[in-house]
Amino acid sequence: MTALHLATAADIERLLPLVRAFHQEAAITVDEDTRVDALRPLLDGSPHGAIWLVGPARAPIGYVVICFGWSIEFGGMDGFVDELYIRPSVRGRGIGTEVLMALPKTLSASGLKALHMEVSRVAVRIQESYRRAGFQPRQDYMLMTRRF
Repeated sequence: MTALHLATAADIERLLPLVRAFHQEAAITVDEDTRVDALRPLLDGSPHGAIWLVGPARAPIGYVVICFGWSIEFGGMDGFVDELYIRPSVRGRGIGTEVLMALPKTLSASGLKALHMEVSRVAVRIQESYRRAGFQPRQDYMLMTRRF
């Protein structure tokens, strides 16, 4: 099993290169100040979400960000996988699937009722990986966003 470590403010220098790499790969345009400002509250223990480093604590190979919300439909606290990144050099080994299978066990013990994620409609290989981790598409639903 791949190690997961709840990230804290002390991990910012190990986390930032991974987040930059993910944002570059996913064509997410965010300046460095905005990126750091978004990460810091989660690293400082915000109740709105948490970040886990994947792999060795001193040299992580990835990270996952879970943001928390509340759902009447799901009966309480739910979460959203905001970002999941595994270094390209170690992809294809099932590490992402391990992470997505381990976190719900931990989070359900804290009261989480459901975990959601977004995936590209054309990323069939990634969708299969998410299915192996127990995620299922919700028929007749799609994520919609309004920016402010």
